[in-house]
Amino acid sequence: MYAAAKKIRMGFVGGGEGSFIARAHRQAAGLDGRFELVCGAFSRDSANNQRTAAALGVAAERCYDDWQTLLAREAALPAEQRMQLLVIVTPNHLHAPIAREALSAGFHVFSEKPAALNLAEVQALRSVVINSQRIYGLAHTYLGYAMVWQAREMVASGVLGRVRKVLVEYPQGWLSSDAAGQGNKQAGWRDDPAQSGIGGCIGDIGTHAFSLAEFVAGQSIQFISAMLGSHVKGRQLDDDVAMLFKMRDGASGVLLASQVCAGEENPLKIRVYGDKGGLEWRQEEPASLIHRPLDEPMRVLRSGVGQPWLCAAATQRMRLPAGHPEGYLEAMANLYGALAEAILQGTEGHQAPGVPGIETGLRGMAFIETAIANHLGNEKWSEIPGQLTGAPHNEQ
Repeated sequence: MYAAAKKIRMGFVGGGEGSFIARAHRQAAGLDGRFELVCGAFSRDSANNQRTAAALGVAAERCYDDWQTLLAREAALPAEQRMQLLVIVTPNHLHAPIAREALSAGFHVFSEKPAALNLAEVQALRSVVINSQRIYGLAHTYLGYAMVWQAREMVASGVLGRVRKVLVEYPQGWLSSDAAGQGNKQAGWRDDPAQSGIGGCIGDIGTHAFSLAEFVAGQSIQFISAMLGSHVKGRQLDDDVAMLFKMRDGASGVLLASQVCAGEENPLKIRVYGDKGGLEWRQEEPASLIHRPLDEPMRVLRSGVGQPWLCAAATQRMRLPAGHPEGYLEAMANLYGALAEAILQGTEGHQAPGVPGIETGLRGMAFIETAIANHLGNEKWSEIPGQLTGAPHNEQ
């Protein structure tokens, strides 16, 4: 007989009925297999909150009316019963306040992005994260894909030579019409500056493209020249972004992000070119990494356990043999897996290796604010604050 392993006790703030991202988080944590949902404040609507708890098997006494009550009641429980990790899946304006109080109460935190509404708020949160000595993770899910790590390793090992060009794009079509005006709650809060912050598309998906470019290229974006726009009448925040950028080590690039590309789903794509060849990865076909060596035939690397030509960082994020495509939930499960390792091993400090953290949050918010300021101003190029360049790569 094997002794049952103790699972990490997990709680949710947000994620009531109808929340796609909360369901993805729960499924990803379940796929990893080392988490147990024990409590939550799932919705401000009492009936929704109670129905969600019942559907998920959460005891009625641990279904709380609000996040403040959740933190207070869970902190009062015996150590062997209380929540260990809090997952935050609320609109953006609540991310930092909840994370700050949860960390201060002694809980680990895994938050949806962005980390906060503005750079000053992220910087204040960073101090809390560091002083808490609790793990803080940010759900940049696309950085959990195995072949993204393979691409990063190939760039870092010099397979492409000196990186010259980075092209990254994330077109979506779901906001091509006035979804908020038609009653879509997800679209509604995303277009409300009080809940979403100063960025719309740039904050929602532009930061995914930004972090992917920096992660794979292994260098920071230093200067940007941006154009933002809104194509739907009455929309308060941007729904379309295009920019040129210059990277710290000399590469140039283009970043496109849009939520008004009618007919598109989630075709996040990155291409990186050096003086010895190029790489291409597409989120909608994540098991393939295209390598184009200079003056040699193109080859396609495929994910799969036991493939000897793949790096260790990639293979440890794979679960199945070749021909069984990885997916979004598995990418998120990789982040949960890294969180589990850090929590169960008692990792000191606030960083779980392999999980984007507060430094990635700082970079993302600095990117948003710099891009918007550049768009509104008269400068051809704007520099992302120098003290933040290079930071996210130390987290991985």
